[in-house]
Amino acid sequence: MNQLDALKQLTTVVADTGDFNQLAAFSPQDATTNPSLILKAVQKPAYAHLLHDAVAKYGAQGQDEVMNRLLVTFGCEILKHIPGRVSTEVDARLSFDTEATVTRARRLIDLYQGEGVHVDRVLIKIASTWEGIQAAARLERDGIHTNLTLLFAFAQAVACGQAKVQLISPFVGRIYDWYKKSAGASWDEAAMAGANDPGVKSVRAIYNFYKKHGIATEVMGASFRNVGQITALAGCDLLTISPDLLAQLAASEEPLAQALDAEAAKAMDIPFVRFDEAGFRFAMNEDAMATEKLAEGIRAFVADTIKLESMMT
Repeated sequence: MNQLDALKQLTTVVADTGDFNQLAAFSPQDATTNPSLILKAVQKPAYAHLLHDAVAKYGAQGQDEVMNRLLVTFGCEILKHIPGRVSTEVDARLSFDTEATVTRARRLIDLYQGEGVHVDRVLIKIASTWEGIQAAARLERDGIHTNLTLLFAFAQAVACGQAKVQLISPFVGRIYDWYKKSAGASWDEAAMAGANDPGVKSVRAIYNFYKKHGIATEVMGASFRNVGQITALAGCDLLTISPDLLAQLAASEEPLAQALDAEAAKAMDIPFVRFDEAGFRFAMNEDAMATEKLAEGIRAFVADTIKLESMMT
């Protein structure tokens, strides 16, 4: 059995791509997208027509509507290749605007439903700012499920659990990137690999906290830099993995052991914590890595959204 098949026995495997033609090779349950992945996809000849079609049909309605239609088109195509859910991201420029995030999310769901897609097959991706988390709480109460992304801090995960969001996406690789850069020449790659990887440790702490305290929010590790980070989280609820790393897993027959265990977590001594807005903002202020990576991630998604918009003209 290759590592990908072994991983599927422990964890729901999700493909992290906008290139839906790659999905058949790996048979994931779900798929995730973001502005960067959509931008990458529409620059390929196989997908360029989707952008052109969206502009031709909806350009007169403005860029926001063209973008919404493009995202939903990709989502619908992806859903033809998977049995589960697709994650579609709200414009990152709305990350600090609860009302606008709710409005945009509802528009995306309306478009999906107009294409015959059931609401339960879509997760609306929202940045894990305080405002984004409050928007997600409102959407969840209305039956619209959410995927809280750009999550780097334990405080973000706790607040998402309080909001009863469907799923969170803690970013393993970007946490790793920050600590590696911060350490500079003193970084010891071998010593900080696998279970000692700071991104892996972050996801493990969140997973164990959720399972210990009966928090139903799903944990989906994301943003992986290498296979070792993935195998060190075998047993996590879900893992969203790029096609390149899915291929590496499929090509390996190395043994794979379960690393995370919900029953084991229930027996751990993990105190329960909650955050109000002030506590959340202070916790984020105290976490330089999370603060920097959240801001950087929002800026990067905004930049790629603007590039997509420029292609529309």
